[in-house]
Amino acid sequence: MIAALSEVEIDYPRGRALGPFSLAIAAGEIVALVGPSGCGKSTAMRLLAGLEAPSRGEVARTPGRGETAVVFQAPTLAPWLSARANAALPLELAGVAHAEAARRAEAALARVGLAGAEGARPAQLSGGMAMRVSLARALVTEPKLMLLDEPFAALDEITRRALADDILELWAEARPGIVFVTHNVEEAVYMASRVVVMTAGPGRTAGEVAVEGPLPRPQGYRITQGFRAQVEAVSARLAQGMAA
Repeated sequence: MIAALSEVEIDYPRGRALGPFSLAIAAGEIVALVGPSGCGKSTAMRLLAGLEAPSRGEVARTPGRGETAVVFQAPTLAPWLSARANAALPLELAGVAHAEAARRAEAALARVGLAGAEGARPAQLSGGMAMRVSLARALVTEPKLMLLDEPFAALDEITRRALADDILELWAEARPGIVFVTHNVEEAVYMASRVVVMTAGPGRTAGEVAVEGPLPRPQGYRITQGFRAQVEAVSARLAQGMAA
């Protein structure tokens, strides 16, 4: 177990936003969280990232400092920095020498398909390229836990599918634990070995679906009978959760 939420609840002045909710992530596991808008998926991610504390319940995180990386829906790049400097930022903040940070940032950019674009500023990048820089920034610290909060939401379908395959290929290299938040059921089934379905807010667990098949996914996986059956199983759980 690399991270866990145990009966966590989050209360805001407007009311409860999450819970009680429990989730355990094994090392090297990819877990997708799906649920209706406002159910607390992103709140659960903030708890796992250590960006927020629960009102009740417990959060366990085994990765040390710098070993958890978060990729948000927006790339959140510094507009005045190059792709190289944006990717190197976590290392420089951790005290890594500038030259070494730049070298590792360039290697991370190459891993996400951006070799040759190291000097480009965010305004010069497409949405998909900017998200790749954000992924490189997450990978540069070689994290044990990656938290992906709807990273494809603003992208077109072709780019979404390409990035999904890229993330799975990158995962295969180092096998970090991944928690992936999405509204897209097909995307969840494609990306994860386990899909956790949440109820309407305040989110609780409506059920889980274990996803069979190899990771990364082979070509044509989306049109297999098994994939379609698992998409329908998750969709049925989601419908039940929204009615709960």
